[in-house]
Amino acid sequence: MSQETKVNDPVCKMDVKAGQMPFNYMGIEYSFCSQQCHDRFASNPQLYIGKPGKPSAKQDGVHIIKRRVLRLDDIVPDEVAKKIDSELREMMGIKEVTIDKNIVRITYDLLEATTAQIEARITATGEKLTAGWADKIKRAFIHYLEESELDILEQQPSSHNHRH
Repeated sequence: MSQETKVNDPVCKMDVKAGQMPFNYMGIEYSFCSQQCHDRFASNPQLYIGKPGKPSAKQDGVHIIKRRVLRLDDIVPDEVAKKIDSELREMMGIKEVTIDKNIVRITYDLLEATTAQIEARITATGEKLTAGWADKIKRAFIHYLEESELDILEQQPSSHNHRH
């Protein structure tokens, strides 16, 4: 009986069965443990495999820790908070989740999870819940993105050459 060939998932470094969730990049087939790893790799392969003569950020052991703070319009009920917390903690790359009243704080490694993946997971969780939580969560992400853009604009040096 032959042993299954195991290969390394380039995103999370987990051993997986060769050919599992395959993705072909530059003539090389890579295998993944989950759709999340597959999607992260597909969007930016060089982050995980590098370029000739130059190791990738992942290979160098780089972690890009991000924190998202979502402010919802309503206080999150305990049962909703527990479900969101549980669903997020199942994702690779999620380092911390705290939910306090109407504030959701998520700390994650950008090399392992993206805001879009986190939003999709929270939205899917919200759709399973009652009282329109999916829409409330989507609005919180929109507000977060708008607030982030405004913060960036505030931090940019002002120019005396304004266009009208």
